[in-house]
Amino acid sequence: MIIMEIEIDSKRNNPLLNRTEVYFTVKHSGEKTPNRELIKSELADKLNAKKENIVVNVIDPSFGLNETTGYAKIYSSTKDSKDIEAEHILKRNKLVGEKKEAKKGEAEVKAPAEQEKPPAEEKPTEEKTSDVGQETKEPAAEKKEEKSDDKSDVDKKQDSSEDKKE
Repeated sequence: MIIMEIEIDSKRNNPLLNRTEVYFTVKHSGEKTPNRELIKSELADKLNAKKENIVVNVIDPSFGLNETTGYAKIYSSTKDSKDIEAEHILKRNKLVGEKKEAKKGEAEVKAPAEQEKPPAEEKPTEEKTSDVGQETKEPAAEKKEEKSDDKSDVDKKQDSSEDKKE
């Protein structure tokens, strides 16, 4: 078990968004940086809040020190947190795990349906190998040769204007 101490640096009530915003410092002597779940449980104990209502936004470990600073939001309900917070923040805090499982089930249902479709027909292309051993496609090479033989539109216009002058 990680031995750690959490100090609340600042605490601000935000009634407009029904949350309390907290900046904290975690001192973890001789241990790795604590994970979000551990920090959430310690903040819940210290601030007398439910663990499900806490969203940890930032965990910033200090290089060379056994100290981590962070920013968390304590909402009045989980519904408020899901309405306000960004999707990726909710995923980090494992607050939208139920929706993800439902999406996986839908993907499994769609996968067999896609397999029933016949594969699209591919047009065969002749491939040439050059002296170096690189493969080139024949139709593309023919187009390049045709363009070099034909005059560009600008050249054609210049020729027609010269014919008119004579």
